[in-house]
Amino acid sequence: MKRLIGANPAHLLVLLPCLALAAYAGSFLLGDPTLLTILIWFVGAAIAHDLVLFPLYALIDRGLRKITWHPKVRAVNHIRIPVLGTGLTFLLFLPGIIGQGEATHLAATGLTQGPYLGRWLWLVLGMFAASGLVYLIRLGKTARRRG
Repeated sequence: MKRLIGANPAHLLVLLPCLALAAYAGSFLLGDPTLLTILIWFVGAAIAHDLVLFPLYALIDRGLRKITWHPKVRAVNHIRIPVLGTGLTFLLFLPGIIGQGEATHLAATGLTQGPYLGRWLWLVLGMFAASGLVYLIRLGKTARRRG
């Protein structure tokens, strides 16, 4: 079975319900007049990711792995994690950050979108500060073990 599907059979047991759930969610779009637009955006996003973004961040990650400030404590994950958090929260809050849908947001909540950018920047600063603090703690523990 592993030779046929290229992975452990347990992988197939997890993948099939995921595909069924995706098909169920996609079935809600059938008959929707915006289905073609959604499909174009979906395919465009997949192509943009696979042909542009993935090679770009794979190249950046390769460069990060070469950075060595300390031989025992690698810094790469202390950079990767806050960058990932930054990117994901940016995508999540992008409409609020750039002020898209200001009138709708104001009508629904009674609040403006003004604070979104500042709060997102504080969140990014916090993620990098926390990661830097963890890195410094790990450096301290390594230095204490040596001494």
